[in-house]
Amino acid sequence: MIKSVLVANRGEIALRVIRGAGELGIRTIAVFSEADRYSPHVLHADEAYPIGPARSSRSYLAIDKLLGVARRAGAEAVHPGYGFLAEQAGFAEAVAEAGLIFVGPSAATIRAMGDKMEARRRMAAAGVPVVPGTQVPLGSPEEAERTAAAVGLPVVFKAAAGGGGKGMRAVRSAEEAGRAFEAAAREAETAFGDGSVYVERFLERPRHIEIQIFGDLHGNVLHLFERECSIQRRHQKLIEEAPSPLLGPADRRRMGEAAVRAARAVDYAGAGTVEFLHAGGEFFFLEMNTRLQVEHPVTEMVTGLDLVEWQFRVASGEPLPLGQEEIPMRGHSIECRITSESPFDGFLPATGTVSEFEAPGGPGVRWDGGIARGSEIGLHYDPLLGKLITWASDRAGAIRRMRRALGELRIDGVVTNATLLTRIMGEGDFAAGRLSTAYLRDHPELFATETAHAEEEAIVVAAALLEHAERARRTAPRIGTGGASLSPWQRGVMQAAFSEGATWQPAARPKAEFP
Repeated sequence: MIKSVLVANRGEIALRVIRGAGELGIRTIAVFSEADRYSPHVLHADEAYPIGPARSSRSYLAIDKLLGVARRAGAEAVHPGYGFLAEQAGFAEAVAEAGLIFVGPSAATIRAMGDKMEARRRMAAAGVPVVPGTQVPLGSPEEAERTAAAVGLPVVFKAAAGGGGKGMRAVRSAEEAGRAFEAAAREAETAFGDGSVYVERFLERPRHIEIQIFGDLHGNVLHLFERECSIQRRHQKLIEEAPSPLLGPADRRRMGEAAVRAARAVDYAGAGTVEFLHAGGEFFFLEMNTRLQVEHPVTEMVTGLDLVEWQFRVASGEPLPLGQEEIPMRGHSIECRITSESPFDGFLPATGTVSEFEAPGGPGVRWDGGIARGSEIGLHYDPLLGKLITWASDRAGAIRRMRRALGELRIDGVVTNATLLTRIMGEGDFAAGRLSTAYLRDHPELFATETAHAEEEAIVVAAALLEHAERARRTAPRIGTGGASLSPWQRGVMQAAFSEGATWQPAARPKAEFP
């Protein structure tokens, strides 16, 4: 087993890896920028080292600084987490050249799957369904127009060197294709340093379903079932769940087998994810993420397995601890990504200082976060503050627990998306499992202003108070109270609720005092 590891990341994933490594007796080494000096991942590690200013290009993306800390601290391995350098083949190569173990797939695998066109070619050769499109980059706006018409409209232009919605443009007419190609190429060049763009058919309202795969250094590969990730904004996932409410046993088996073929095609070792689009009863390869995913906790909740532990065991040379038929699946799990964004203002990023923080708890509730009271939330990094995960014996129970947990979650001092997530948990199509990547676009009512919702809530509260007062009045003679009257607070609530044009906000909860 690996004895020591440098965690080359920050926030909630760094803390997750540090905790997982600690349970295996692995000495943990954290790194931090000036902005993260007091972050929880720093405080929980056995050792922590500064690596520069807040700007990620001069800290978390600085390979020489990371490897310098690894040498100084005597690290045996490097865990990249996700984001930053996790899917950079050059980083995996540099780690190996330094004589360290990279907790992840090989540089060759990362490079093959990082090039989206190469990935498409390999998947097609392995018998994995791919969306119709091109296998080589487009050379000009004119070629983009001709190819779009040949592939069949609508189409989407995609950056060959990246993902996450960057360098992506969907078009519905050949006339738009040239301009969309140029815009996608410019954005791809800025985001990834590579302006190569390819085209594939655009699937209308597909579902985004991914398969968790794992391989070891002995040639064993298996899958750990699927996750549904269809609820997204700007191609970024907001809510994930396992299993998918769409798939039955036959589709689950077919998609799992396809994912294993995809992993074998690139000699995969470690944790990875094969992502598919599902539409019209068919599924198509989208991409492979050569790292641990943000949404891995829902897989852990339904299988009872620790994927970080498996990562360390595989990287240490051990075989996978279970065979395919031994992987359990029980119940249902949902994850909500809690981000510092304003959904009611175009998902603009929010900044501030976390003045109070309280994580929810209770049966079937898990919080994977990287913040604490006093955390400074800036614009330097991804807005993900943490992940709220629930588990129950069925999907309806997991939704109920998520609504409760979101109600208990308290993050004061910075705007979050928790209100939107709460509304989704109560929406009818979500409850019925009617999902697609267009879910948020199809449900604009979820983005009604919070003021409007506060007024609705006030009416409900006031009506309940009136009913309570009327019931008390009717029963007063029998219980000898001499009648009932509303308290000043109750009268104020009703007056505010029923006054023309008035708005009402519930009183703030008393703030708990912590040492």
